[in-house]
Amino acid sequence: MQIVKPYAKLINFCDDGSINPIVDFTKGNGINLLRKIEWCGRISHRSEDSQTDYSYDRFIRAVVLGHGDWSITEHASATVDFYVDRGITHEIVRHRLASYTQESTRFVNYEKKMPPSFIYPFNNHEYGEIKDDCIESTIGQCCWENVIETCEDAYKELIKNGIKPQIARSIFPNALASRLIATMNLRTWRHFFIMRTCKEAHPQMREVTIPLLKQFQECIPILYEDIIPEMRQIDAMRLVR
Repeated sequence: MQIVKPYAKLINFCDDGSINPIVDFTKGNGINLLRKIEWCGRISHRSEDSQTDYSYDRFIRAVVLGHGDWSITEHASATVDFYVDRGITHEIVRHRLASYTQESTRFVNYEKKMPPSFIYPFNNHEYGEIKDDCIESTIGQCCWENVIETCEDAYKELIKNGIKPQIARSIFPNALASRLIATMNLRTWRHFFIMRTCKEAHPQMREVTIPLLKQFQECIPILYEDIIPEMRQIDAMRLVR
């Protein structure tokens, strides 16, 4: 049984469209997105000739934050690499204004291609009051591990007996780790963080979205600076614009 740690991270693309695995998405990448937004927004008044290297800050604070013209932030998008359990991917893909590509359990043969990985659900806020060595935590973890081992063994047996992966996959639980690439415009990412970092969001969702929000705040300034993790959803929704 292979247990992996979930993550969510911004993807940095090179000029030729390839992914640079060494250089992370930087503030420079984010500033370029803000400059694109400014240029698009200036078209309405044909003032694009007034744009400078640093005018994006004043323009976005005045036009987007001040006047509420959030539609121009839809001209820029960011791509995130998620590695979470399938239960969390089901929640992520409910955000409609996005493009998704997900690891397919129909076509990935976890006996031939790679062994299945699973996301451990006990290292999150929901179990924050339960110490690792207490009996409640121990019983829960042992039960979980036994079920995962049973499911993995059953999958292997089905594949061994000629069952296709698209049928054998039905044996896997939500804990199966899945890689998901999501691209959203910057306005949709804002709504995503408002909804998915709030207090009521699933603890395993917050486990990856709160660090991801910090990446966005550092790399793409201004647009996400007012979002505070763990807010009550009713308060967070007041930020939707």
